Amino acid sequence: MWRIWLIFDPRRALTGLFVFLFVLALLIHFILLSTNRYNWLDGASAAPATTTAAVEGPATTG
Repeated sequence: MWRIWLIFDPRRALTGLFVFLFVLALLIHFILLSTNRYNWLDGASAAPATTTAAVEGPATTG
């Protein structure tokens, strides 16, 4: 394993790794923000309330 670091400069390799992971995290967050279900900035009121009706079941008037 130590011979790999003789080929690559550790500072440049780790910097490149951290930059790649940061860009990947930003990409994932922006993809989630573009969806209706996982957009946490608009709040829960903007999402359709279909899951709560399915969990609660039919309403009874008795």
